[in-house]
Amino acid sequence: MMEVLWFIPLHGDGRYLGTPEGARAVDYEYIRQIAQAADRLGYYGVLVPTGKACEDAWVTASSLIAETKRLKFLVAIRPGVMSPTAAARMASTFDRLSGGRLLVNVVTGGDPHELGGDGIFLSHGDRYKQTDEFMDIWRRIMQGEKVSLEGEFLHVEEAELLFPALQKPYPPIYFGGSSPAALQIAADHVDCYLTWGEPPADVAAKIEEVRKLAEQSGRPVRFGIRLHVIVRETDEEAWEAADRLIKHVDEATIAEAQNILSRYDSVGQKRMGALHKGDKSSLEISPNLWAGIGLVRGGAGTALVGSPQTVSARMKEYEELGIESFVLSGYPHLEEAYRTAELLFPLLPLKPQATDTYSAIEASGEIVAYNKRMKAGSASR
Repeated sequence: MMEVLWFIPLHGDGRYLGTPEGARAVDYEYIRQIAQAADRLGYYGVLVPTGKACEDAWVTASSLIAETKRLKFLVAIRPGVMSPTAAARMASTFDRLSGGRLLVNVVTGGDPHELGGDGIFLSHGDRYKQTDEFMDIWRRIMQGEKVSLEGEFLHVEEAELLFPALQKPYPPIYFGGSSPAALQIAADHVDCYLTWGEPPADVAAKIEEVRKLAEQSGRPVRFGIRLHVIVRETDEEAWEAADRLIKHVDEATIAEAQNILSRYDSVGQKRMGALHKGDKSSLEISPNLWAGIGLVRGGAGTALVGSPQTVSARMKEYEELGIESFVLSGYPHLEEAYRTAELLFPLLPLKPQATDTYSAIEASGEIVAYNKRMKAGSASR
């Protein structure tokens, strides 16, 4: 069955790309509207994006816990920006307070300029080595271990988590990356490997590579895809909507955007750019897979375009390759959340939303000397 997630546009929203015309202020009221719509419409969860251009993902997602009932939140932990122990406490707290509604998105980062602003000056390869150490520590303490490790990049002594997450062994880990180092991280540490929306043959090749690596690591890995979607009642209407979305995008805007994106050392970003080559005239790169969004947007830059029957058929083609999780978005995100659910959901084998998994943490009183949890029957007399 398919997990279908939606997107909270913390970096802005509007009716068109590459222009302030039709732009929409993304304030708390609007964010809450989108989250509540996704919750009500039956989306499995929402991706809450991270980075310099976004409102903070953890603050935003936390503010939406009480505003929603069943929706899961895919929120980023950032090796290098966070320590693994702080990230574990944040994840565990969010999971408990939300009643088990956290999904963890591991983001290593791909823009050296942005990373430098956060004080990270590691090479691409070293960032993934750091991510490997980070995930080793994070996963172990989330499972109740006390961890001491002196690695090449991270050093912790007796790191532990006093309040465990509800989901066991920890909230599911999602992760994306296209370099060999990223694929190995996926095989060694993650529950769901995410690819951006590439043509099916390219996605199949990635899935096969990760599966082989995961088998060598003795781990199961699920697969997901990050896509935009433009669905209308007919194919013709959908393609007209795609054209309208980028009608204000001119050659100068494309050149400026691609110049900025060219500084990324992300292999995935380079693959996105290669799909459209900065050329507005040839954007359907695979049947109903359109690369127009990537002309001016970093990260996921492709959309499935068509009628409900067409788009659902394309999604099922990805599902046949092994894709289970679809992280979708569309402009503007509030209206498109409704349109996508109303037109597509009746045609898809959807995984149900989460049920209430809350269970009370065993009472222990105040933590003794801020370090020791007391369990019933353990007090000295």
